[in-house]
Amino acid sequence: MSPDPAGPAPAAVETALGAPGAPGAPGAPGAPIPIRTLPNLRDLGGWPLPGGRVRHGLVYRSTELGLLSDDDLARVAALGLRVVVDLRTTAERDAAPDRLPPGARGLVADVLADSAGAAPAQLEQVVSNPDAAAAALGGGRAAELFASAYRDVIDLPSARRAYRLLFTTLAEAESRPTLFHCTTGKDRTGWAAASLLLLLGVDEADVRRDYLLTNEQLRPALQPVFDAFAAAGGDPELLEPVLGVRREYIDATLARMHAQFDGVEDYVVRGLGVDPAVPDVLREALIERG
Repeated sequence: MSPDPAGPAPAAVETALGAPGAPGAPGAPGAPIPIRTLPNLRDLGGWPLPGGRVRHGLVYRSTELGLLSDDDLARVAALGLRVVVDLRTTAERDAAPDRLPPGARGLVADVLADSAGAAPAQLEQVVSNPDAAAAALGGGRAAELFASAYRDVIDLPSARRAYRLLFTTLAEAESRPTLFHCTTGKDRTGWAAASLLLLLGVDEADVRRDYLLTNEQLRPALQPVFDAFAAAGGDPELLEPVLGVRREYIDATLARMHAQFDGVEDYVVRGLGVDPAVPDVLREALIERG
């Protein structure tokens, strides 16, 4: 069993993603953008930095865009997106192609292309079968599996290629505003947001806060999945570590990064192979001083 990176969410999850997100204070760091069929959508702007903050309106994160209603597609278009970076596998993209807003081009950055464990149907099979879920996820196994998968986003060659493309794209003025996403916008997307915010100079505690906001902004939309699982005789608690996020997941990735690289800039430049000028370009473009 793998986390969200393992493949597309089950049909029940895809349907539930159209539920409203949690309320929040507009303009505050991490505040949700309330688009009904695109939960977990938020602007990475607003997080404080020494001497400034991350600019609003330039970088967004979300769930997949395949479930957008016509009205919500128009609301996404109002963000003025120029590029949408899709971090999903081929199977996920085939199952739920993005609906791109007018004026935006799509880029594929498949984080898990080289992962032998990225079986697209695996999550659906486990979530729809309480007995399989108990065998795969019980006894703390789910958290262990997720922590292991989070280390893969540092190690996999495909992950390094994907995040290199993301950082390189974000550094191009003509590509902003940019939105990046995976299926549920929590794991692959979570690391993309975390590594970018760290590179800009956001405090690690705030980076964790942004990451953990998924539990507030996505989890309510997935309640029908938990209810269906319980109705089939399953223990909904088994799904919590699968459909939510935990601090130990992002900590596993951070520990892996620090074990191999001298901080996040070394990870981006040496690990991902990004041009050494890119971090400064990103900081100049995405930081609002004063």
